[in-house]
Amino acid sequence: MTRFSILVLLSLAITATGCDNVLDVKPTSEITVNSFWNGPDDATGALYGMYARFRDQASSNLYIWGAARSEELSFGLQASEGRERYFLNTLDATFAGPDWLRLYTVVHDANLLLKYVPGIDFNSEAQKNSILAQAHAMRAYVYFIMARTWGGVPIVTEPTEEYDPEKTFRPRNSVSEVFDLIKEDIEAALSLFPDNGFPACRCEWSKPAVEALKGDVYLWTAKRLGGGNADLNTALAALLNAQSADVGLLENYDEIFRYSNKGNREILMAVHFRDLESGETYNNLMYVRDDQIPENATEYGRNLIGTGGGLNRWAPSELLRNQFTEDDQRKNATFVELYTLTENGDSTFYASAVRKFRGFVESGSRKFLDDVILYRYADVLLMIAEAKNGLGQDPAPEINQVRQRAYGDAFPAHEFVSGSQADNDDAILQERLLELSFEGKRWWDLVRFGKAFELVPSLQGREGQEHLLLWPISQTTISLNPSIEQNPGY
Repeated sequence: MTRFSILVLLSLAITATGCDNVLDVKPTSEITVNSFWNGPDDATGALYGMYARFRDQASSNLYIWGAARSEELSFGLQASEGRERYFLNTLDATFAGPDWLRLYTVVHDANLLLKYVPGIDFNSEAQKNSILAQAHAMRAYVYFIMARTWGGVPIVTEPTEEYDPEKTFRPRNSVSEVFDLIKEDIEAALSLFPDNGFPACRCEWSKPAVEALKGDVYLWTAKRLGGGNADLNTALAALLNAQSADVGLLENYDEIFRYSNKGNREILMAVHFRDLESGETYNNLMYVRDDQIPENATEYGRNLIGTGGGLNRWAPSELLRNQFTEDDQRKNATFVELYTLTENGDSTFYASAVRKFRGFVESGSRKFLDDVILYRYADVLLMIAEAKNGLGQDPAPEINQVRQRAYGDAFPAHEFVSGSQADNDDAILQERLLELSFEGKRWWDLVRFGKAFELVPSLQGREGQEHLLLWPISQTTISLNPSIEQNPGY
């Protein structure tokens, strides 16, 4: 068992104060508090516990919130088990998708760290500050997830260590209040990180990763909350700071995502998955198992699939697949199309699967354990382009860096030349689809750019139903906390 695993188990035992309702965290006993928060190892164990609990959300829910309602996916070979409710956009209070319950457990972990770590003596003040910075960063990121998904949510900044109805059954704060907290936490984190470096795995919050988060947050508030040029300028400055760190584009696009290449130079922040240490990621429901690969499938498709695995419960949509050109190296790295051949040589489409996070094969079994990437350098470049374009600057240099890697020798045919601000925005959004498909970004991108009703087939013709840009709050959540009010329209 690794040191990480031991510390996670210890922290789970101490801080596993799991929620029984939306904000109901079981009390931590006096013995627990007195015996645990005594030294740096206790703080480190609690920190790893926070990451472990967030990993549970990143394994599936993070993708669902960030992309499942977009045009990326459609029906697969297997029974969808209700997943079509996402991409068909038929959610309601009884089928509302993953709720915020476990996200508040991660918030609770961060709140515990922020309360108790300042009172612990460390040999290194930098280590202490780094732990506090990571807690602020995680709390900011989790609230950013919730604000984009549900709008206003209850703000909790203290750990719940005893039963108090007033603290447990909190009403929703306004979305602007939530973003105020997010921005405060980001600034606190940036002020506490001792340097601009990365951990070896690039799977913990660092100063460059928080700069990327800051850029993402301020792009959202610039476009969705009226922040305008002031927020665009703040976003651009943060993203340029992130760009100045030890980051760069890998020449081989496929290598970004491989299990054997975790923590590579393109990554700013990823959620770490490891064999024998964690469960599998969402791609285990986007691949094709061996017994569903037809014998008459084309050799080309069979070779791209390799050893099968998982269940094809939903799959890359035809709409998405048709937007990739053959000279784009991202196409085969992102998905595979399986065709079957008849005796006379005619081919028929059979299925598609996501290859980007295809894991690895061990003893004939495919394991879906690639890291879930929160921020990488190509994402930063395209956010820089977005901020520049919003400010009336030329976004071409950043777009073309991404395209040069994608098209290689064919780049001259795809070189981007700046046009109108609206046309540039369309090109940036399209490039984000090609570059970041299945990384949990697309739905939030569509909402931020104001294009959800235009580009998601199930939302076309429903313009004016702005409530659909937020998610419904589950009836279970509301029944557990009577102070919670449903989002309008649901």
